[in-house]
Amino acid sequence: MTRHIERQIDQLKERILHVGTLVEEAISKSITALINRDASLAQRVMASDEEIDRMEVEVEEECLKILALYQPVAADLRFVVAVLKINNDLERMGDLAKNIAKRVSQLAAGRPCPLPPEIRTMAMQTQEMVKQSLDAVVNADPALARQVREEDDAVDAARQKIRRRVMQTLQEGTDDVESLLRMNSVSKHIERIADMATNVAEDVIYMVEGEIVRHRASD
Repeated sequence: MTRHIERQIDQLKERILHVGTLVEEAISKSITALINRDASLAQRVMASDEEIDRMEVEVEEECLKILALYQPVAADLRFVVAVLKINNDLERMGDLAKNIAKRVSQLAAGRPCPLPPEIRTMAMQTQEMVKQSLDAVVNADPALARQVREEDDAVDAARQKIRRRVMQTLQEGTDDVESLLRMNSVSKHIERIADMATNVAEDVIYMVEGEIVRHRASD
């Protein structure tokens, strides 16, 4: 029985890391499409979401099978529970990358609109948070997970700065209201991806240490 559950746990780890890789690629491509106003790349991001959705269902089914057949305890149980939650957060990140790609397609069809510099900054910060959160999963590294939690504040601050800039421009008057609102929407989606990366980091802390840190201030 022990060898069987070890094999299942190893396979589950490979599956969740595959989902993570797909999501990380989708986020990276959606940001590249945004910066380059690349509607074609944005379309490919939207098309790739189906595979992420399919993999998310497969991972959930695998988790439920392990829980039903092997009734894991202690560290194994925490791992399976954490993967169930991480899997859901990764699927939501994939949806957010698709939403960014949709906005890019709309922006590319309109007249050129300069990117607020904060968007590039927060996009790079968010991509790094996603990478670090997945590295924390791979290496079962709660210290790196805590670092991800701390980095979320900077992304939130950048998002608020963009929102204020957009609102100020709208109040002053502009002929490009739709593009500004779409840019604001993009910044909101990027911020939500950072939130999901933070959730993954918190699940790593639970997985390794058995401590639930959700809703607590960063250490």
